[in-house]
Amino acid sequence: MGKKDKLDKIIKSIIADEIYKPMSLNDFIRLLSVKEKDKIRVRKILDKLEEAAYIKRTKNDKYKLAKNRKSKGVKGIAGIFIGNRNGYGFVEIGEDKEDLFIPKNHVNGAMDKDKVIVQLLKSKGQERQEAKVVSIIERSITEVVGELQLKENFGFVISDNTKLDKHIYVAKKDTLNAKNKDKVVVKLTYYGDETRKPEGKIIEVLGNKDDKGVDILAILKSYNIPTEFPPKVEKSRGRIAKEINEGDFSGREDLRAKLTVTIDGEDARDLDDAISIDKQGENYILGVHIADVANYVQEGSAIDREALNRGTSVYLPDRVVPMLPVELSNGICSLNEGVDRLALSCEMKINKQGEVLESRIMETVIRVNKRMTYNKVASVCNGEEIEDYKEYYSMIQLMQELSNIIRERRDDRGAINFEFPETKIKLDKKGFPIDIVPYTSNVATRIIEDFMLIANETVAKTFCKMEIPFLYRSHEVPNSDKIDELLKFINKMGVHAVKAKSQLENKELQKIMEDVEKSDKKELLNRMILRSMQQARYSYDAIGHFGLAAKYYCHFTSPIRRYPDLQIHRIIKDYIRNRIEKKLDHYKEILPSVAERSSITERRSQDAERSAIKLKMAEYMSVRIGEVHEGIISGTTKSGFYVELPNTVEGFVHIASIKGDYYIFDEDSKCIYGKSNKKSYGIGDKVRIRVDDVNIFLKNID
Repeated sequence: MGKKDKLDKIIKSIIADEIYKPMSLNDFIRLLSVKEKDKIRVRKILDKLEEAAYIKRTKNDKYKLAKNRKSKGVKGIAGIFIGNRNGYGFVEIGEDKEDLFIPKNHVNGAMDKDKVIVQLLKSKGQERQEAKVVSIIERSITEVVGELQLKENFGFVISDNTKLDKHIYVAKKDTLNAKNKDKVVVKLTYYGDETRKPEGKIIEVLGNKDDKGVDILAILKSYNIPTEFPPKVEKSRGRIAKEINEGDFSGREDLRAKLTVTIDGEDARDLDDAISIDKQGENYILGVHIADVANYVQEGSAIDREALNRGTSVYLPDRVVPMLPVELSNGICSLNEGVDRLALSCEMKINKQGEVLESRIMETVIRVNKRMTYNKVASVCNGEEIEDYKEYYSMIQLMQELSNIIRERRDDRGAINFEFPETKIKLDKKGFPIDIVPYTSNVATRIIEDFMLIANETVAKTFCKMEIPFLYRSHEVPNSDKIDELLKFINKMGVHAVKAKSQLENKELQKIMEDVEKSDKKELLNRMILRSMQQARYSYDAIGHFGLAAKYYCHFTSPIRRYPDLQIHRIIKDYIRNRIEKKLDHYKEILPSVAERSSITERRSQDAERSAIKLKMAEYMSVRIGEVHEGIISGTTKSGFYVELPNTVEGFVHIASIKGDYYIFDEDSKCIYGKSNKKSYGIGDKVRIRVDDVNIFLKNID
């Protein structure tokens, strides 16, 4: 059976499911996790099924089985299997539906993230509906990263993925000469069943598990994040220009005489945004100048294909995995001090109310006068004297003025601000964590954030108004059911919270958050509010950004490290150079799949970054067992509660380890109570904890 026929059969079986609910094109793409080249094929299959009257399209562009068609094929519900190391699992069947529980004896060989069909089991009074896997539509995992344990005539790999419950058998001839306790990548050749383990052959040896950097490398491999550029990209690196030439200036505005600065972290090497600022009467003239990466990365080139594959740069405690070769990101595209660079510039005239009166987007040549750092700019803003910044004092003051105006306008329209510190981990020469500190924003980081946000909005609005195919950053309105539950909970906690219409308005949520700040349960409530929000994503349609209260928003300002920015730079350049009419159909065709791919790679990089941070936190605390610390409860469950220390390290306190009483979890208040002493533990409460145990493999701190 050909690949096309197989995809056609899978789509038909999903639609024919007994309890199939209408799905959109994007729903099918997400469920099937098809490769880029197959996404257009999914659309064509659906179009043909619609033409054949097998399916009908609803008003909201979802596909349902035509009335004259009878259900055929495997009966059941399609979903994504989520494994558990203890053998059981869950199946996700939709955002608004509760996951189904799959008992250990009904997993039937399914592995984490497999696409499966399940059938419901008769209820026996369980809290959660149970089901059994009856068919595996598509395998998600083909390769597994783990630790090799060698025996005399064979070996087995213990997977780093804690959701895989079985070790993988490897014949001695398939060990690739790996040594005992090496981290390896094993390709699965047999997925196993209830009586036989999965089998595989080692295709890559990463190194001994205790060697420097192997732990982070294993995480990258686990998330299928490329760590080396393919041969065609390697060949292209030698042809990357080291300096710009006069021929590159053609058709560009020369802004080299304009006072321009970059503001970044001390250790930043890929500087992709610069700022210029002036004042004309009461209006501010803000220039946001972004590295013109599209000038050096041609669409469809080997470098471009790999950039789309990676989607984003990945920032880990011991390394950065760049989206682009360093010859671009740290070289010709980096807006380094004192050198000519090509840029795409967004120049905005902004009044004292923070409104953009006029704007221009243009191809330019710039020369950065000063490479500034966040900490030094913040010091100047706070009144300290920095000798080598003295000639820029008036510029910094102007930046601070405009930043305050922009932020106040954004707040006035209902933007939502969550302030949770990031984690900065310091490693020794062997890669072991020696310090973990919270990284919080300061006045300088807020200045750059405000300027990038207003540039992103301006660019998005400009191209949306012209109805040119574009790529947007979307953050949808929160789910109504989740908001209703949230408001009930907030009111129970003593904070007045209402909404006037079926959907929550930005200003209403902003008012609730202001009231929450006065509550002694503000940590709990803020986290509950955050969890009720939708996840931001990339889209072909200008849906708007709820969190920023912005009708138009895109990512324009970081083309060195994000593919969506690079993609829209090409569209902008085609418009500026009067080539856009010829390419409208091309962009209409590719942008939906670029948006989907960019959202997937963004989530992948976030998951890898979180996993690496959890690992380094576990390593850091492994030499601190027995120590006593003060922290704040950051989350509660039926099993216990999480405690976050001032340095952002988080650990779990099991309910059975709380002394002095028998403790139970109260679902309504999200607190843990003592049955007799009535002592309670809830999010935001301060507690003293002792580090009891650490499992580095599972990345758990007790």
